[in-house]
Amino acid sequence: MKEEICYLDATQISASIRDKSFSSQEVAQAFLERIEEVNPIINALVEFPDDVVQNARQADEAIARGEIWGPLHGVPFTVKDCIDTKGIITTRGSRLFAERVPYEDATVVERIKGAGGILIGKSNMPEFALWWETDNLVYGRTNNPWNIERTPGGSSGGEAAAIVAGMSPLGIGSDVGGSVREPANYCGIVGLKATHGRIPLTGHWPETLLRFMHVGPLATTIRDISLSLNLMSGADGLDSYAIPYSAENVLDSGLDVANLKIGWCSDGPFGPIDSEVQRTVSDAAKVLSECGADVEEVSLSAWSEFSPQQISSTIFGVEGGHYLRPFIEGKRGELSQIMQRRLQQPENTLSEYLDALSELDGFRQQVVRYFKSFDLLICPVGPVAAHPHNSRGLHVGDQHVLGRHALNCTVPFDLTGSPALSVPFGWSADGLPIGVQLVGRHFDEVNLLKIGLILESERGVNRYRPYNL
Repeated sequence: MKEEICYLDATQISASIRDKSFSSQEVAQAFLERIEEVNPIINALVEFPDDVVQNARQADEAIARGEIWGPLHGVPFTVKDCIDTKGIITTRGSRLFAERVPYEDATVVERIKGAGGILIGKSNMPEFALWWETDNLVYGRTNNPWNIERTPGGSSGGEAAAIVAGMSPLGIGSDVGGSVREPANYCGIVGLKATHGRIPLTGHWPETLLRFMHVGPLATTIRDISLSLNLMSGADGLDSYAIPYSAENVLDSGLDVANLKIGWCSDGPFGPIDSEVQRTVSDAAKVLSECGADVEEVSLSAWSEFSPQQISSTIFGVEGGHYLRPFIEGKRGELSQIMQRRLQQPENTLSEYLDALSELDGFRQQVVRYFKSFDLLICPVGPVAAHPHNSRGLHVGDQHVLGRHALNCTVPFDLTGSPALSVPFGWSADGLPIGVQLVGRHFDEVNLLKIGLILESERGVNRYRPYNL
């Protein structure tokens, strides 16, 4: 029973609770046992509510009375440790906040609970959610369930690892440089960074760089992502960036793609890219062409005039450093070595910062021009499959690049605020998942998820289980 439950998606779990195939208490117990069994190996979940069983019992009592709390009635979910959860320690991956207990839930947590979800755990992350490996001085390192010598990515690495390991069917992460999409890619699940402003940021930390920040769902199926997007979307009256714009349910829109023009690029401005990743992107494009979409390989040569990595490094360094200074003043010895190294980088000048802002505008214009001719873009999520822990650099074919290159495919679309989806689609020679990234026009998540459903159908929706778990 435990294995059966823990490898169902959230949609199926909810349906099974409602039709009384099994109870919410049985679901909660299955996931709690799975966590006890697997989490010591993976170290993905780090804090746990003490009311899970009580909430599951209340969910069953509601069902007995004929009450349905919502589309996630009795379904467990998990939340990244930089997103506030009422009454549960939220450390933000740092010793500086090791005993911090929020008084309120973040908006997205409140909305998932309001739909019947039961919070079952908080997930690990790097300090301040500002690194592409999930490790910190409070809880230690998270391992990739496919190979514990590899990283699950960051900064939502704990969330992705927990889901693929069967410890959670649904999670909430955040993304300012690839932090939802890259962990989803490395762990072989689905991750969505919706259009900026679609999902409120209230209760997420750090409260800086908000015009680039996103909160988003991670799950094993597109239908769970679509459901989560609907539940989390819309203004909350607190986040000034959030707009009163609800999301459509992609499952109600049909899967006709004959009217879509899709560009694909497996290298270009994202390169260098490993040949296995390039082949996965090409294979995805071929599938969509065979389904009737107008698919064309594009070079994106105009994008190569810009360096989104340098743009983000400059803007994020200046604004993030300024924001963090009051929190860390006199406490740098409490920070991780990674964070200390970052803070020791030379400060950018005002001229460099203004140049980066100008470059940002220029790059955004290029992306807008692309979407004047195309409905979607297919490209890599990352240059390689999950790399070894603590990699200061990456080996891409016969090239050696800096570790930050891991985000070269994802950073651009945080800068533009475009909706972007990571969908698992291939495998490396050594058995690691490889995803493809789908990018769309602002507020066109329907077509994004529609294409994701097609790729998911081609690959198969069965949950692939890490062999060592």
